[in-house]
Amino acid sequence: MTHRKSFFKSWKWRILKPLILLSLSLCFIGASLGIIWFATLKIPDLSVFEERKVAESTKIFDRTGEILLYDVHADAKRTIIAFEDISEKIKRATIAIEDLEFYEHKGIKPTAIVRAVLANLTPGSGVTQGGSTITQQVIKNSVLTKDKTITRKLKEWILALKLEKVLSKDQILNTYLNENPYGGSIYGVEEASKTFFGKSAKDVTLAEAAYIAAIPQAPTFYSPYGPNKERLDARKNLVLQQMRTNNFITEEEFSVAMKEEVKFLEKNTTGIRAPHFALYVKDYLVKKYGEEAVEEGGLKVITTLDYKMQEKAEKVVTKFAPSLSEQFNASNTAMIALDPKSGDILMMVGSRNYFDKEIEGNFNITTAFRQPGSTFKPFVYATAFMKGYTPETVLFDVETEFSTKCTPEGKPNNPADDPEKVCYSPENYDGLFEGPETMRKALAHSRNIPAVKTLYLAGINDSIETAEAMGITTLKDPNRYGLTLVLGGGEVSLLELTSAYGVFANDGIRNPYRSILKVEGADGSVLEEANFSQTQAIPVQVSRQISDILSDPTVRMDSVSSVVTNLNRQVAVKTGTTNDYRDVWIEGYTPNLVVGAWAGKNDNTPMEKKIAGVIITPVWGAFMAEINNDYPKESFRKPEQTHEDIKPTLRGIWKGGVSYTKDSVSGYLATDLTPPETRQEIVFNGVHNILHWLNKDDPQGEIPKDPTKDSQYDYWEYGVRKWFENWQKSNPTFKEAEGYDIPTKTDDVHTEENRPKVSIDIPKKDSYSLSSRVDISVSISGKNPLRKSELYVNGKYIVSNEKDPKFLSFTPQDIDGIQRNNTIKIVAYDSVYNRGEASVDIEIDR
Repeated sequence: MTHRKSFFKSWKWRILKPLILLSLSLCFIGASLGIIWFATLKIPDLSVFEERKVAESTKIFDRTGEILLYDVHADAKRTIIAFEDISEKIKRATIAIEDLEFYEHKGIKPTAIVRAVLANLTPGSGVTQGGSTITQQVIKNSVLTKDKTITRKLKEWILALKLEKVLSKDQILNTYLNENPYGGSIYGVEEASKTFFGKSAKDVTLAEAAYIAAIPQAPTFYSPYGPNKERLDARKNLVLQQMRTNNFITEEEFSVAMKEEVKFLEKNTTGIRAPHFALYVKDYLVKKYGEEAVEEGGLKVITTLDYKMQEKAEKVVTKFAPSLSEQFNASNTAMIALDPKSGDILMMVGSRNYFDKEIEGNFNITTAFRQPGSTFKPFVYATAFMKGYTPETVLFDVETEFSTKCTPEGKPNNPADDPEKVCYSPENYDGLFEGPETMRKALAHSRNIPAVKTLYLAGINDSIETAEAMGITTLKDPNRYGLTLVLGGGEVSLLELTSAYGVFANDGIRNPYRSILKVEGADGSVLEEANFSQTQAIPVQVSRQISDILSDPTVRMDSVSSVVTNLNRQVAVKTGTTNDYRDVWIEGYTPNLVVGAWAGKNDNTPMEKKIAGVIITPVWGAFMAEINNDYPKESFRKPEQTHEDIKPTLRGIWKGGVSYTKDSVSGYLATDLTPPETRQEIVFNGVHNILHWLNKDDPQGEIPKDPTKDSQYDYWEYGVRKWFENWQKSNPTFKEAEGYDIPTKTDDVHTEENRPKVSIDIPKKDSYSLSSRVDISVSISGKNPLRKSELYVNGKYIVSNEKDPKFLSFTPQDIDGIQRNNTIKIVAYDSVYNRGEASVDIEIDR
């Protein structure tokens, strides 16, 4: 006691007393400030934690819904899935390595906090010590900023405790697994599973689950595509050991998982497949739903793209790119394919390489507007056929001046005018003129002069209306194009042109092109679903006439024939080359597929002076060969035969005056039994252009009394007369005068008695399966040998054979409308086209 009193009176106390008082005061002040700081500490409200909006990326898939083309996102690729859709393996693996006591603690672990505080207070250590539970990590990733401060850490502890009162443990774990980073822009286990293994999070193996759980500690360091793959493997093994130690898995499961060889998918370095198409779809989505909805709304988009076809197209374009550039100075190529029966865009290659900056490869040529060259001609001929002209109508392919500002000789009416500016006398691609020829041959051979004449006969405005009805939307100024329209004077896109050709393929029915089958919201609701909006754009007969011409091997150009023949299927093809060789095109189609291709240069400068058949046709042909076995073979339906109903001048007359029709085999007058193939019209007195014999606006009407009233008559007539004078020099026996004897006898070759008797031999079976091939042997008895055979099933034309007419075959599943009981009809032609037929019934298992 005496000692205490003496201490408080000693000099030591007198020194310590003020220090103690000061320390107590500072502690009091510090505590007061701490209370004030804690009271004013802003803690986010967690009462609506579940209702907060989590950004989800939009997924654009191919038509199967399995192949991801493009993950559209702002900063994070994420797909939110339900807790029950996450594999238990992933859940247990994550808890084993990240937070073993997750289901026991209240959000934080005091021992870990103490460890973290001590480490963080150690000088030089920095605020980097972990100790976070899964709950804390959810708070850190979802609510707080990423800065590492004592204040943020304290908030994290407080909010973790609060979150445990707001959500259940399963809800917290579900949030963690859906939102945790797994490297780069990959967030959530579903995205990680799809990216690494190509499967959903519910389908992963135990070893795959261990890999997923191993990554979040350091996503960049442990990336399977980085340099630390061995360290990732070691951490995966640690996860499995933790699971085994804590009885999350059995010894057998542990052993199997340790031995499993897990293969990661190749890293998609571009982050996008079929880039031109994917971005085409994205642009559509943004216009319809808005940027935010597309980048953060979690849409699921099923497109029309056939990715297997897309890959084949890309490989073909890549393969041909060097030779096109080196040999033809064509630096770029584009290709597109559609299903004419639905309008689905099946393939879109917008350039030879999307990522080639030198050629501006990211520019989508399939949607760009370019001059189509001769690929526009079928629209004009279709218009003419709708007005009453026919494929057998004859026009003169002769040098012709079309401009009324010039004389028929091609000289300006005003001598001061420049003839190159005011006159218009187009040439053919080969510099030659073939004289009189049918519209069938003129279109198939892509002759320019008959095409310009056909445009004049059909009418510019009406031809544009036909093109618009078929899907071409860019020809808005008829006065700008004039007669050059038929040679590709207007601009179109490869997409619209190919879609329009699909109308020819589909019996005149237009299905507008489409790129999307379905759009679903993040909640699974259907926002958009494709449907049909068909229109009869042109008459059935006209579409069949065009297809019949473009698929006719007897008039097809050699540059196309060599490619198409190898496909062993009926294909209609048209090529096009612009006059300045800036663009080459090809459009080819079957009843169930239409494919268009283009080559040229993005800067619109000329290529080498070669036609489309040389430059782009081989590319198109190589692609068609790649997919040839992927599509059933279908044949075009034949147009109706209308020989008896058509005005004679439209059937092939190119000379006026007295005429008669003879059989070219017998040399006698033709009869009703004389086939079209041997009918020949003989005309006397007067070689004239077609305007001499008809009014272009009423081709089936009366012969005009004064044809010279037509502004083009003198121009066309001059070219015809000039050609005829030269032709007559090489045909001296032909005289343009009276006196020819008309035969009195009639055709004695094509008679009822001479019709061939047809026999059909089919291997006997009770019935055939849908997938089995039905082989048919054909024979005839008569005066002449078999020339050609045609197969019809239930009255529908299927196929013909001229190379080996004794044999025909078909596969039932390739024929629309096949029934259990079917009638097979064979139409056979002998060497002079006498026609016979026979039928037999056949049963098909269905």
